[in-house]
Amino acid sequence: MTDLYSDEHARALDDADPLRELRAQFLIPRHDGREQAYFVGNSLGLQPRGARAHVEEVLDKWAEEAVEGHFTGQAQWMPYHELVRESLARLVGAKPLEVVAMNTLTVNLHLMMVSFYRPTRERPAILIEAGAFPSDRYAVASQIGFHGFDPATDLIELQPDRPDGTTSMDAIERAIAEHGPRLALVLWPGVQYRTGQAFDLARIAHAAHAQGAMCGVDLAHAVGNLELALHDSGVDFAVWCHYKYLNSGPGAVAGCFVHERHAHGDLPRFAGWWGHDQSTRFRMGPQFVPTPGADGWQLSNPPILGMAPLRASLELFDRAGMPALRAKSLRLTGYLEALIQQRLAGTLQVVTPNDPQQRGCQLSLRVIGGRDLTGRDAGRALFDHLAANGVLGDWREPDVIRISPAPLYNTHADVLRFVRGVEAWRDG
Repeated sequence: MTDLYSDEHARALDDADPLRELRAQFLIPRHDGREQAYFVGNSLGLQPRGARAHVEEVLDKWAEEAVEGHFTGQAQWMPYHELVRESLARLVGAKPLEVVAMNTLTVNLHLMMVSFYRPTRERPAILIEAGAFPSDRYAVASQIGFHGFDPATDLIELQPDRPDGTTSMDAIERAIAEHGPRLALVLWPGVQYRTGQAFDLARIAHAAHAQGAMCGVDLAHAVGNLELALHDSGVDFAVWCHYKYLNSGPGAVAGCFVHERHAHGDLPRFAGWWGHDQSTRFRMGPQFVPTPGADGWQLSNPPILGMAPLRASLELFDRAGMPALRAKSLRLTGYLEALIQQRLAGTLQVVTPNDPQQRGCQLSLRVIGGRDLTGRDAGRALFDHLAANGVLGDWREPDVIRISPAPLYNTHADVLRFVRGVEAWRDG
């Protein structure tokens, strides 16, 4: 065995990890009496130990104060969403005015498109990536149809231009320039969910704006994964969820960014009482006056019990800081890639770009060889073998296993366990 492959080497890397104590702040699922090697933070993050206390705080307040809980104490419910504002702004590289926790991801995407997709006969089109997450595609196609246009012609899906199924920035910029006169909106992911490819959002926003189009981004797989600079990138809006790398629980309250330049504008929107200017909200007037900034897109009061776990997760992100988390992520993913190259080069193909600046935690893997001896798809057979042995990634049709070492709680020992699990399947 080489040093890279040894238990001692993985242990030394973990012992040297300045963030190693954060793992103890999470509840790790167990398999056959042993902690899982859990690589599914890109689908559902683990539960922070502090989440229960924040939820119980809300329950206790409800029990003891009932309606008065909206207005009393440090964690009163009326401004509860403000308790996460500063941390979210730091996390995504925004000004506090530009971010809000509200609704769920696709609801927020629809609300943003009400304001930022304003098609005309000359400009009806939306550009997205081919193979976008289905929810995004459904939302975009339905918006185009709602406005009386045809998704068959006005939903432009850019096909990957690289052999591994990823898309170059040059191809994105060419597509924006080619379709520019027809584009109303460019909607792009921060990280493509199947391939794990990360994108230069500032370049995409600049190219879209140069053609007179709006630019929005879906950060579902980027927030809490990459160092983001939404304000400086110039994107008009962004949406994301908090149940993946933000560890806020299944169906968690989502997040939204609206650039400061739109904070005081008169963009059309779907209005709700909670988005009304706070200083006059309780006058109960008939005319909607939006609160400046992202808060003005709120519809209803936030679900306090649903938002409470987000506080626990953000406390850990603030404690670690995204630069340190990103540095550890690069080490973990680099270690995984090096072991695959050394031990599994004939077994696994890494789909995700090998340039660390074009990826986050996730490596998307294809099994080389098609089918196993039983005739099953080899990738699915490997996935099932790993899960049966306490190594959990996730499967994305038609042929991708996603392995995502999350720096808050994954270790180099977890990565080594995955590689040995693949070897056991291959050699068994």
